Amino acid sequence: MDYPIWDLALGGGVLIGIVAIAHVVVSHFAVGGGLAIALLETLAVRRGDGALRQLAYRGSWMLILVSTVFGAITGVGIWFTIGLIHPTATSSLIRTFVWGWAIEWVFFILEVTTAVAYVATWNKVRPRTHLLLIWLYAFAAFMSLVVIQGIISYMLTPGKWLETQAFWDGIWNPTYVPGLVLRTGICFFMAGAYLAFAALREQDAGARGRLVRLMAVFQVVGVLVTYGGYRWWEVALPESIRALFLGASPKLAALAATRSFLLWALAAYLVLVLFALIAPRVQRWPVTAVALIAAFAFFGGYERLREGARKPYIISDYMFSNGVLVSDIERHNREGILAHARWAARDDDGSLEGKGRAVFRAQCASCHTLDGYLSIRKLLATADADTVNVILEIMHEQGNAYTGGSVPERTALDYPVMPPFVGTAEERRALGVYLATLIPAHVAEVRHGK
Repeated sequence: MDYPIWDLALGGGVLIGIVAIAHVVVSHFAVGGGLAIALLETLAVRRGDGALRQLAYRGSWMLILVSTVFGAITGVGIWFTIGLIHPTATSSLIRTFVWGWAIEWVFFILEVTTAVAYVATWNKVRPRTHLLLIWLYAFAAFMSLVVIQGIISYMLTPGKWLETQAFWDGIWNPTYVPGLVLRTGICFFMAGAYLAFAALREQDAGARGRLVRLMAVFQVVGVLVTYGGYRWWEVALPESIRALFLGASPKLAALAATRSFLLWALAAYLVLVLFALIAPRVQRWPVTAVALIAAFAFFGGYERLREGARKPYIISDYMFSNGVLVSDIERHNREGILAHARWAARDDDGSLEGKGRAVFRAQCASCHTLDGYLSIRKLLATADADTVNVILEIMHEQGNAYTGGSVPERTALDYPVMPPFVGTAEERRALGVYLATLIPAHVAEVRHGK
């Protein structure tokens, strides 16, 4: 709570999602593409296969332009956006995994260096030297994934780290290995999906069919590994997280729909790549493009599901999505949230409404905007009677949703995917006063029984 957040009408979570998904769809190609090109050139050298070597050559330019350039830019963009939108969580990740980040940057530097050297030395060095460069690249890229997966999966399932605060307990968390298997499969099929376009550029029809089939093999293997990893990932999740999107009555219907969408997208993608595997000679770029879109759809859906499954936390069971630590709830209730969020306290003009506005910025603005993404005005305008009653009763000090009183426990203000309110009784009342000013008068009258 010590750091100010960036108020964004688009919604901070949406911006992070856009930048992050743009990054992962190319960064996973960076990993899988490196391995695929290394295998292609190795086979080309051993067999003296000119078509395979040309595919590796064309693929290397895709690798350096798409992944090394665009991937590096979006990678920096992720740090920039999370630092502005979730500074407390970013600070925690840096402190907890500082040596992990350092190791990852070493691998990243090796990755970029070998990628540039590989592309620059085509037909200028001995084949063995050239192969050494691409295999070094493939190793560095995969090791970057190995490190980053530990940190990403820790945010959802920190496991023993909650008790020990130990680096390795954070890395070796319950979903680390299943997630790594899943992402390795994604790397394989993303490599095949991208390089399929390079294969279609082969002029010789016979060689083109052979190359298209080879890329289809990469994709089929990738899909099967991904599906197995995904199912394993689901099983490894704690029951409280699975309940959000699995079962007959999932707590978050939107996440359940996302899960259904990503599985259907993966199935559609498999059908398309099986077509390329069975009839490679008739494969054309429109079908290849649709297959790539299906691959993107699955990957984007999975990232959306993984992020949404953390609710109401940004680091499960440790830090809520608004930056409040679980361990600080009692202290904030005793001392007040604004005593620790001084950047938000500047909105307190001495009135209850002003204090409520400051409390809103400190506790709610990381997820809700006034009129943009997850607009609090729109939510209040369509809120059910219980929610409106809670706000008005808090405003008039007739009870509250968090300590009992006259308010029903079933209120939507106290559901399991939303951070709990923390702060003093005065701050609670001030927030009620502020929120009441955002409820349209006719809605307040009708739903409060007036």
